[in-house]
Amino acid sequence: MQKRISFRPVEFEEDLERLHQWHHEPHVIPFWKLNIPLDRYRKHLKSFLADSHQDLHIGMLEGIPMSYWETYWAKDDVLGKHYDWHPADQGVHLLIGPPSYLGKGYALPLLQTITRWLFRHDATQKAVAEPDIRNEKMIHIFEKCGFRFQHEIELPDKRAALMFCHREPFIENWTEGVGSIDV
Repeated sequence: MQKRISFRPVEFEEDLERLHQWHHEPHVIPFWKLNIPLDRYRKHLKSFLADSHQDLHIGMLEGIPMSYWETYWAKDDVLGKHYDWHPADQGVHLLIGPPSYLGKGYALPLLQTITRWLFRHDATQKAVAEPDIRNEKMIHIFEKCGFRFQHEIELPDKRAALMFCHREPFIENWTEGVGSIDV
């Protein structure tokens, strides 16, 4: 059986409480550090939605929201201070929200799908990521997707693994079957 992957933009009113709840999940707290009161989270989300260097997305399986994604232009991000970027480099952050979706093999096909979506922009030759260096599971998922570890970097909120995924090898390896998950 296949499950269909889709993404939609974050809608403030529709997603505020959902995202606030997800950021309070024990598996999310250590890496996102956004387990803050709802009034503070409301301000945070409004600010992030207004930030033109990034787009916020809800990832879904069969139309059911289950993940949160931030895609961004690396040159305008704090990450841009840590490597020699190209103006079209794009980055990605992600979290799986409900614990019931953990450990089921969903993260990789979701990441493959959004990475392919980043490469729809013809000038983007490199996707970047900077997962927390302690998050070995996510680093492993990024590697399986085609991201390669470059080196550790110190960001304001974490010690991170700088990772790059280049267009050509990604497209060669991951165009088949992306957009659905066999379960």
